[in-house]
Amino acid sequence: MYYTLLITFLFLTLHSSCSHSSPPPQVPESETEMETAEVRPGAWQVENYLPGLGGKAIGMVVNHTSMIGNTHTVDSLLSRGVEIRKIFSPEHGFRGNADAGAHISDEKDPDTGIPIVSLYGDKQQPSAGDLEDIDVVVFDIQDVGARFYTYISTLHYVMEACAENSKPLIVLDRPNPNGHYVDGPLREDKFKSFVGMHRVPVVYGMTIGEYALMINGEGWLKEGASCELNVINCDQYDHQTMYELPVAPSPNLPNLRSILLYPSLCFFEGTPLSVGRGTSTQFQVIGHPSIIEGSYEFTPKSMYGSAKPILQDQLCRGVDLTTLDPVEIFKQSEINLNYLIDFYQMFPDKSQFFNPNGWFDKLAGTTKLREQIIAGSSPEEIRASWQPGLDEFTKIRTKYLLYP
Repeated sequence: MYYTLLITFLFLTLHSSCSHSSPPPQVPESETEMETAEVRPGAWQVENYLPGLGGKAIGMVVNHTSMIGNTHTVDSLLSRGVEIRKIFSPEHGFRGNADAGAHISDEKDPDTGIPIVSLYGDKQQPSAGDLEDIDVVVFDIQDVGARFYTYISTLHYVMEACAENSKPLIVLDRPNPNGHYVDGPLREDKFKSFVGMHRVPVVYGMTIGEYALMINGEGWLKEGASCELNVINCDQYDHQTMYELPVAPSPNLPNLRSILLYPSLCFFEGTPLSVGRGTSTQFQVIGHPSIIEGSYEFTPKSMYGSAKPILQDQLCRGVDLTTLDPVEIFKQSEINLNYLIDFYQMFPDKSQFFNPNGWFDKLAGTTKLREQIIAGSSPEEIRASWQPGLDEFTKIRTKYLLYP
């Protein structure tokens, strides 16, 4: 009975007060009043970077989110006479339709005939040969502001390749939908990976342009190298802007609600539970066949963007978060630990809650979060243990902010 009541009222905790010292987000009162902010991403400021591309061979690090209004950045620049010699594609591919973690192969873009070099297949970094006939590299990819979202790792390796091969890099900045707060444990050194390249918290509160400046300024590239970097700022953006992405950043983040919940729910990828891959409500539901307290049921199926989802064709019971107002989630400005803690308590065989492959610890960037959950620590106790690392990171972050 306790957990039945708990699961019913679990999500009322979203309305708890926030302990962070950042100013309150300037957001509408409800979802129905929300409008996408009048923000102009860096790519839209063509007049600020087009002169530097004229007469040069360009390599573009782009995917399906690289849009100027309704036109892809590649097509927009081609129409202006820019010579784009290569496209470099990240996880999910140039068209953004590949599964998470799926191997991406080199190919040619059928629309333009431009060679596409995969940075999420046989290699993660452009080679010297890839850049030999390139004069300038342009990076234009939408990030969502969570450490385990791999586009910032691709950014790191692109910057490293540019530094090693003396190629200038232009980053066309884009708003961060989770850029209004900083939260989570800092990644420890032994957990460095493609889902945790740097010693930053899970939510770092920076645009991808600001993040590039930090990579350069903190000497995080190989041997402390620095690449020639130019960031084209967003216009009419600040870190309290609630920004709804015009294009879904990847197949399993279909809307603003999923993007705002992602920093809290991605930890479940290191457990046997489903967060809705293989449904139309990805990162907006949580469940498992062994959960008996859940009032919501769903069955993951093989589908676009999720060919073999966890718990495929199995009836899962749990909770439905699709009724949560994105405005209310945004206002909380913190990772919600109640999801993990309460589902751990409900899981029948707690010894099997964390996958034995260590993926949970890799996502968290530490063993401590798992150990704290097992030990029965409260959200407040866990959050207090993060604070020294957050204070350390905040001092670093401040040096590279481009926006209020």
